[in-house]
Amino acid sequence: MSLVQSVDNVALLPAYLAAGTAVLVLLADLLVARRGTTVAVAAAGAVATAAGAALVGAGETRRTFCVGADCSWVLDGRAALVAAVFALLTLGVLGLSGPLLRGGPTPPGEFCFLLACSMTGGVVLGAAGDLITLIVALETLTLPLYVLVGLRRGSLASAEAAVTFFVVSVVATTLTLLGAALLYAVTGGLHLDRLGAILGDRPELLDLPLATAAVALVVLGLAFKVAAVPFHAWAPATYDGAPLPVAAYLSTASKLGGVVALLAVVQRALPADVTGPALALLAVLTMTVGNLVALRQRRTVRLLAWSSVAQAGYILAPLGALALAAGRTDEARAEAYAAAVAYAVFFVLLELAAFAALVALRPAGADGGTVDDLRGSARRQPWVAAAFALALIGLAGLPPGLAGLFAKVTVVRSLLTGGAGWLALVVAFNAVIGLAYYLRLAATLYARDARSGEEGGVSAVGGRVAWPVTTALALATALAVVVGFAPQLVLDLAAR
Repeated sequence: MSLVQSVDNVALLPAYLAAGTAVLVLLADLLVARRGTTVAVAAAGAVATAAGAALVGAGETRRTFCVGADCSWVLDGRAALVAAVFALLTLGVLGLSGPLLRGGPTPPGEFCFLLACSMTGGVVLGAAGDLITLIVALETLTLPLYVLVGLRRGSLASAEAAVTFFVVSVVATTLTLLGAALLYAVTGGLHLDRLGAILGDRPELLDLPLATAAVALVVLGLAFKVAAVPFHAWAPATYDGAPLPVAAYLSTASKLGGVVALLAVVQRALPADVTGPALALLAVLTMTVGNLVALRQRRTVRLLAWSSVAQAGYILAPLGALALAAGRTDEARAEAYAAAVAYAVFFVLLELAAFAALVALRPAGADGGTVDDLRGSARRQPWVAAAFALALIGLAGLPPGLAGLFAKVTVVRSLLTGGAGWLALVVAFNAVIGLAYYLRLAATLYARDARSGEEGGVSAVGGRVAWPVTTALALATALAVVVGFAPQLVLDLAAR
């Protein structure tokens, strides 16, 4: 067998474009030193990355960095979908960051560079074919966020959030790396497909305590990244302490990265009968605790943070069906994997729209404030409040938020196909709990504001919303509406 790895530069095009964006942002900031130029270069790079991913992903699956049948880079339809979503999320967050970069102390060059680096990690993550590439990509996605979270200079909450996020992420990465090392010690392989083949052909390896510890460490380490209960405590404080655009990116791109990484090892490397029960338990705990704690939240970002914890439970739920024999048939497994990816895509679009509306309703550079601060916002900014309400209704899974409705239907259908009717009931029960705080927040937007003479929800001088924020909100809302009317398109791409 030849040890010379083949290189397919076309397959690597999305990664080239994402990494090139980060380099060009640095050059633009150095040579031109104008905020508008730097942001424009980052936005153009994000658009090019999304277009490149769509172009390459439209064809057949492409593989590179291969030794024999083992490849470290596999770009299929699902990897292209993930890369395009990360690029679009980056573009949306750049739009939301317009007011923050215009008049605040945040340096645009560093901000855009860190965001582009994080996008590069997300693009590589979707196509990772071995554990080392997967973990390095996940850390490339996460590392820039430590700095971005702490960019609210002079804010103690921002500094505390950055330190909390850093410490927890380092622990999670350590656990994942230790698990990967133990898996290599047991199997002698690191490529995901090879690990799956070895553990499938030699099930006696799973009886070794070392193998059990390895599987547990990998799953638990990635559960930190998803903010699954009981590894979730870092998320609410981190989201609330970060600048609002960064909180939006954390709640969407960071969570999507954890889901993609967890799905990759569960689908291709680790045995389903071992990971299935653990994922079922994590899903039940995550959605239940997230929803119950969200009921008591009075700060808007913390409410959205706890709701995103609950949403992570819905994403993990289809994978919990793998605990049952009926859920491990080829049809049930394919539907479970597709449902998890599709729900993650639906969620990040709706969550981005919700954060975009919150940025538009709050003063430039301010935090998310309390729920009462948004009271009566619909009277001042009716279109922004309507978009916010639509996103909240979609997250709750109600019409006319069709994207969220189809997302939950997809999850329940996959659970029923896998014979996990009890887990489908838990999902339905938690969806009902979620209605309480989503509808309460939506109703607050249209309630009478006793402080109508105060600044309230004004987001900029004169009450006018910055055009980049308006554009990002409009695009996020439009995408959420489009996928709501064409959910099968997302499901088909997720199933590839």
